[in-house]
Amino acid sequence: MMFKAFLIKYGEIGLKGKNRYLFEDALMRQIRFALNGTGEFEVSKEQGRIFVDFTSDYDYDEVLERLGRVFGIVAICPVVHCDDNRWENLTKVVGDYMDAVYPDKSFTFKVESRRADKNYPKKSMEISADMGEYLLDRFPQAKVDVHNPQILLNIEIRQKTYIYSLSIPGPGGMPVGTNGKAMLLLSGGIDSPVAGYMIAKRGVRIDATYFHAPPYTSERAKEKVIDLAKIVARYAGPIKLNIVNFTDIQMAIYEKCPHDELTIIMRRYMMKIAEYIAKKDGCLGLVTGESIGQVASQTMQSLAATNAVCTMPVYRPVIGFDKNDIVEVSQKIGAFETSILPYEDCCTIFVAKHPVTKPNIRAIERSEFHLADVIDELVETAITTREVLICE
Repeated sequence: MMFKAFLIKYGEIGLKGKNRYLFEDALMRQIRFALNGTGEFEVSKEQGRIFVDFTSDYDYDEVLERLGRVFGIVAICPVVHCDDNRWENLTKVVGDYMDAVYPDKSFTFKVESRRADKNYPKKSMEISADMGEYLLDRFPQAKVDVHNPQILLNIEIRQKTYIYSLSIPGPGGMPVGTNGKAMLLLSGGIDSPVAGYMIAKRGVRIDATYFHAPPYTSERAKEKVIDLAKIVARYAGPIKLNIVNFTDIQMAIYEKCPHDELTIIMRRYMMKIAEYIAKKDGCLGLVTGESIGQVASQTMQSLAATNAVCTMPVYRPVIGFDKNDIVEVSQKIGAFETSILPYEDCCTIFVAKHPVTKPNIRAIERSEFHLADVIDELVETAITTREVLICE
């Protein structure tokens, strides 16, 4: 294996000033977690750079795939080491690298050097100029282009020299855990896993709550949601999934409330329960996959009606997305094929033929009054009997 190390480049973290080290450390923890089991490696930082150095054999493609799921990384650069920085040795290592990585030698290139070790006898400009001259002599078909090169060769002189020219895009964002924790209302659809992915990309650690309604929803529906939680966890880290039995609450609503208000009232109790669990678990907000106008329960009036029962902020990362936008992200993260499996969740079973699209909050509250004699006990039972899984 030519590459024994990777240079990890970050974006927004570099703007964090005196607190930057906290974000760097969080990113390094996420990298260690992501690469666990791939081989023996060390993660270190030096002068605004994060390096992953492998000390054993590893699967190159697997490592790139795992690093490509770590939020906070904007680029992954496979690196060749040169432990002997004497010029004669360095030129040979660089030349051999270019020879191996680029079989077609009819390329244009530029050399950029960074001399972090100020004791090195050549300055950065000299290193770039002299290395460019050496490469032109070794590969006569190559040409220098300082404005728009096909290959940008980077040489960083430290205690040992790092050589790289490949830059593989990372997911960007912020390291998970640097912006608190939130509770995701996770269903078996396309939207909520995407919302979880997107909020995690901003550095938020997520727990999740799923509302299950046996026998109206099958065990396969529950397994589907668990699988979706595991897919999101590949990016967000381990997810604590709360599985709440919602059947008795749904039946009470169905029996005692107007049918055109069923979805809104069920949604309000889901939000109440999710918020209760979220507060117990130290979350700072709720996250949903709602998009304005997508269905009857997601009109502006409907969202206001569900928001009214919450004291926590409700974050909706896909609020302005259309379905195609959401599907595109779902496919990118590998959740789409699981999301479209034909196992109904508890919302779709109890959908009214003509649901209210502009609910009046006072009218909804009057309808909920019919539940007063049973709802507190049903909610308490649903919370205390919930199943808790760790998905990773």
